Amino acid sequence: MASLAGMLQARGYEVRGSDAAAYPPMSDFLGGLGIRVMQPFAASNLDWQPDLVVVGNAISRGNPEVELMLDRRMAFTSMAELVYREFVRGRQSLVVAGTHGKTTTTSMLAWIFSVAGREPSFVIGGIAENFGSSFAVAGGSEFIIEGDEYDTAFFDKGPKFMHYFPDAVILTSVEFDHADIYSDLGAVKTAFKRLVNLVPRRGVIVAWDGHANVKECTAGALCPVENYGFGVESSWSICDVQFSPQRTRWKVMREGRPFVEFETTLAGDYNVLNATAAAALASHYGIAPEKIAEALASFRCVRRRLEVIAEVKGVTIIDDFAHHPTAIAATLRALRERYQGRRLWAVLEPRSNTLRRNVFQHELVESLARADQVVLAGVFFKTTDKLDPRERLDVDAVVRELNSRGVQARQLAGADEIVESVAPKLRAGDVVAIFSNGGFGGIFEKLPAKLHALHGR
Repeated sequence: MASLAGMLQARGYEVRGSDAAAYPPMSDFLGGLGIRVMQPFAASNLDWQPDLVVVGNAISRGNPEVELMLDRRMAFTSMAELVYREFVRGRQSLVVAGTHGKTTTTSMLAWIFSVAGREPSFVIGGIAENFGSSFAVAGGSEFIIEGDEYDTAFFDKGPKFMHYFPDAVILTSVEFDHADIYSDLGAVKTAFKRLVNLVPRRGVIVAWDGHANVKECTAGALCPVENYGFGVESSWSICDVQFSPQRTRWKVMREGRPFVEFETTLAGDYNVLNATAAAALASHYGIAPEKIAEALASFRCVRRRLEVIAEVKGVTIIDDFAHHPTAIAATLRALRERYQGRRLWAVLEPRSNTLRRNVFQHELVESLARADQVVLAGVFFKTTDKLDPRERLDVDAVVRELNSRGVQARQLAGADEIVESVAPKLRAGDVVAIFSNGGFGGIFEKLPAKLHALHGR
């Protein structure tokens, strides 16, 4: 939504927004653009009589602005529909989809096209450091977009990515997620199969070959499917991966022949996969291997994706958006590879609609067990909470299970309690990974500030 606001403003529209609460990085991003965000939601936020109301997918009936909008029969639409109508239509639509890795892979792909001089337009669900932005409206013929499987709006319960009519798709992974939207894994797979069914015969799908779910979802494709992964039989085969404290290097074979050697500052095998997927699709669009390698070597990061936000007296604090056990496990594994021999903390706020539920309670224990110290906040409470208590994540049970495995774990109420308890226990060399898909009570600012207060600047 923030990206769309910026894109519309760049087109000359007057744009305002509203939210229950806005938090960095997007609140700062919008502030820098001069786009006003009114907080909290209120019917009076529509007093300026906009010509069109764009309704985000987190908004339900009962919201005071939605009710006023419907009462007055104001014109309204969804983000996905407006993005396609105003920006994507008439361009090559390159959609990056999957349960994990969408934001980083989309950012990498956009950066590759940019370094190659293709002037892509793009919209990403995060701020890409190379661009300092989450969007661009440029003169090239390609529009690169993060394709979200989450529903579109309260009046359109289909996935957002169905609105983008892709000419090409990257499919990174398919797992059960968004338990508030999808009933089971079968429903998730059906959504991705429908996306695959939209790609024309002249198009291409670049798909990870490391999971049966992805293979099932692409099996019915009528366009070419190029697989990537660590297998020797992959169309784009990854080999000779080397992790170091500052760089990650690997080679790629294309159909059994050497393609090019890549390197990136990012950690983790999942980022090797993300980069290889972006490279494969860029190659399909005629970008030279050397130019792809140049772009990936200079690629930075996406805000809130394995982002180092502070280093205080030898303590490294990392912000990560991971909100699914698989993503948490991948992040902790990447941190183990990069910060070998250092004590690793995992601080988690169960905030996403998947993590707030007990559907992945066992998998969450398995993921967090990769850390040395674990701190969990209470399950995030929403003012419109309709979550059945019987479905809620049992944080106490997660803590007990972790402790029984020899992982020191505890539950604390929220950000302030965590900061006061954890900060005095941190020592030089510690790595603290903070997981949340929200503001987490300002912990990202409060923990570094507390460490400075304890140890001086």
